[in-house]
Amino acid sequence: MRQRSLLILTTAITAGALTLSACGSRGQTDSGDKSKKTTVVIGVDAPLTGSLSALGQGIKNSVDLATKVANKQKEVPGVTFKIKSYDDQAVPSSGKQNATSMVDEDAILGTVGPLNSGVAQSMQGVFAKADLAEVSPANTNPALSQGDAWASGKKSRPFKTYFRTATTDIIQGRFAAQYYYKDAKKRKVFVVDDKQTYGAGLAKIFTQEFKRLGGTVVGTDHLTVKETDFSGIAGKVKSSGADSVYFGGQYPEGGLLSDQIKQAGAQVPVMGGDGIYDPAFIKASGTSNDGDYATSVGYPVEDLPSAKTFVKNYAAQKYSDPYGAYGGYSYDAAWAIIQAVKAVAADNDGKLPDDARAKITEALDKVSFDGVTGKVSFDQYGDTTNKQLTVYQVKNGAWKDVTSRTFKD
Repeated sequence: MRQRSLLILTTAITAGALTLSACGSRGQTDSGDKSKKTTVVIGVDAPLTGSLSALGQGIKNSVDLATKVANKQKEVPGVTFKIKSYDDQAVPSSGKQNATSMVDEDAILGTVGPLNSGVAQSMQGVFAKADLAEVSPANTNPALSQGDAWASGKKSRPFKTYFRTATTDIIQGRFAAQYYYKDAKKRKVFVVDDKQTYGAGLAKIFTQEFKRLGGTVVGTDHLTVKETDFSGIAGKVKSSGADSVYFGGQYPEGGLLSDQIKQAGAQVPVMGGDGIYDPAFIKASGTSNDGDYATSVGYPVEDLPSAKTFVKNYAAQKYSDPYGAYGGYSYDAAWAIIQAVKAVAADNDGKLPDDARAKITEALDKVSFDGVTGKVSFDQYGDTTNKQLTVYQVKNGAWKDVTSRTFKD
């Protein structure tokens, strides 16, 4: 869930405009010459069109807001920040193409995105070869930061250029299972996933934890993204005797699945992860889905004292789309890059060095600040150290937060 990033350095001289070539020295800003300016463009990669565009637009706008705030308060002396966005349409091949385009331009220094874990998988290697950092506000698949063998305890960071401000499904899946079993008192769950990297991974972790707690998985099934008829699955849920459903996937299919399960006569709640936590999940359902649940990373932005200024500033910009589930995390992802740029420039007499990409990646490992979503810093895998999560429930046709907790093993 994420957009493409360009970081371009241009030096404007009063007598004219001179743009440094890609192979030229980057950030040649003389602090004593007020006529010279360095422009850093942060790239954003996200689904800006298609069924997930509601989330993608919120990501893009939030990054844009971060650059505007940084410029207004002169966060990095001599540097002006801008964004350039790219639409991956939630398609891995598009994400890879976007990543390739970005690294082909030597001036690009960092990116925010993508939204989808599957898209991130296609982009990581491309960015790593170019020392180009990416900070995702929404990826949750553990393998992206801890390697494919993470489940066996053999964690290994595949790419040093990859970071995220959202916590992983290791945390979210277990958190969901614990709430369903301990708080909602569910004992017989039917598990469905969309066969995608995010959905299948989340469903697997949920299943393992639910069983560990003593619950029973009475059935499993899979659906295909962009299909609309899930009556077959709904019938299986009804006949299974399940007292609940867990869905690993996104809101376009999740809303329809919930609708058809209830139409089949199974009056049981559907729970999913942050992929369904969106008003569009409710709108996709023709039948009331009051009682359905979703977990999402972090605490409700509106309730965080640290987010009040963000919410106010976002509204003041009059963006046509809301910041959505990942707005706060997108802002913090962009701010992490801004802070890394600030640190690199400070260590180089106020200028950005020729190897700024690599230096920014190194600086991100050490970034630490109080952000919109709380304390922002990264562990040895590039994962956020913030493990706060929230359970939401549909009440009277809208998502309402039920409980927020800091996850502890």
